[in-house]
Amino acid sequence: MKRKLFSQFMINYLMIFLLTLLVTLLAFVLLSFASSLISGSLAKSRYPASAIIKEDYSQIDASDVVQSGGGVQVVDKEYRVVSSHGLDTIGKDKLTVEEFTTFLIESKSKPYHYDILYQPQGEFWLIVTFPTSMRLDFSLVHNKEAITGDLMRAGSVITVVVLIYLLMLAFFAYIYSKITAASITVPLQKLRDGTMLLREGDYSARVDLRLKNEFAELQDTFNDMAARIEHEISLRRKSEEDRRRLILDISHDLKNPMSSIQGYVELLLEKSGMTKQERSEYLEIIHNNSKRANRLLTELFELSQIDSPEFSLKTAKTDICEFIRQICAELVPLLEREGFQYGFDICEENVFVLLDADRFGRILQNLAVNALQYNPPGTLVAVSLTVQNSQAVIDFSDNGIGIPDHLRDNIFKPFVRSDDSRNSKTGGSGLGLSIAKKIAEAHGGDLLLLPDRKKGSAFRITVPTV
Repeated sequence: MKRKLFSQFMINYLMIFLLTLLVTLLAFVLLSFASSLISGSLAKSRYPASAIIKEDYSQIDASDVVQSGGGVQVVDKEYRVVSSHGLDTIGKDKLTVEEFTTFLIESKSKPYHYDILYQPQGEFWLIVTFPTSMRLDFSLVHNKEAITGDLMRAGSVITVVVLIYLLMLAFFAYIYSKITAASITVPLQKLRDGTMLLREGDYSARVDLRLKNEFAELQDTFNDMAARIEHEISLRRKSEEDRRRLILDISHDLKNPMSSIQGYVELLLEKSGMTKQERSEYLEIIHNNSKRANRLLTELFELSQIDSPEFSLKTAKTDICEFIRQICAELVPLLEREGFQYGFDICEENVFVLLDADRFGRILQNLAVNALQYNPPGTLVAVSLTVQNSQAVIDFSDNGIGIPDHLRDNIFKPFVRSDDSRNSKTGGSGLGLSIAKKIAEAHGGDLLLLPDRKKGSAFRITVPTV
């Protein structure tokens, strides 16, 4: 890639050079043509020395030259300035031979146009002077009468100069081509290396070009793409890990009751001489385990149903204050039977929300079940309802044992339980809080675990009012 770009740049620069030479030659031709077009209109062309010269210099009329901004001087054979009108660039009344010779030689280099003509009858030089408006001197003169040796030497020198010029141009074009190609190929190489790392699975690859041009935008796009891919891969791995854990948790929670049911059924079938009381105890164990397995399957079905795209709530405009009072009234007998204390603080005003009563009731029921399962008798359970920022805010709290710090961030994930051993006697399936949060979100609200509790735990349910 680098060689191809370098070669392309080299060809481009040489083409530009050839075009520049062509344009330069064309410019000289055009300048020559333009000069011929305007030469007739210039003052120096309208009043040449040949047009005003006379045998007697005293009869020369210099008025038109002077009015046009020029000057007329007459120098006799003794190199004296015997007549001067208008612009005077000689500045002396008499010249020496050396000074007059120098004047003639240097007249081409001064910013004036001199038209010098000698009058042999009058034996004087007529000098017509005009300020030069603009002049570009470039000419290549060839005389066929020149000596062959001189022509060869001059031609050789010109050829060598042209060759050196072309070599220098080619060298600079080569160097500049490499620099220009490197300014493109180096960033492309870094981007290619980053792309190859992504292809090989290194999603942490990033590119730092340290540029502020279009490559910087490409760098930012590449890094953003890599970051998104890394994030998506991380989410996919996490999702896969959660799926594996979910399958293990389901298998574990179903295996225990099913194994227990199978074991006690085999015992009932094989053991003879069993008393009626023993049989009743075994059947009670089988019945409890079957209810436990059925409860787990029901909650799994409910969780998958909520996650389904077809899931929808059957909402109705409901006074949530009255609704929460009814839920709390239903919880009172259960709390009293388990020896729990309770306190309710529900605002008296009517607060209306769009509510699926059956689904929303599950949130408080699941929170109550968790409070009863994990806390000792005597624990205080409190429920309050307020309105904040057009939302009904329901706080469900207790002063029990609280939630371990290592579980607080994952408490709403499926199968997360305070009891890591997953003992069926000390907790439920671990799906209750996950179901409750999804129901709250389906209502346009949320279920949060409030932080910074010194004792116990506090959950907050929010749902928008109407």
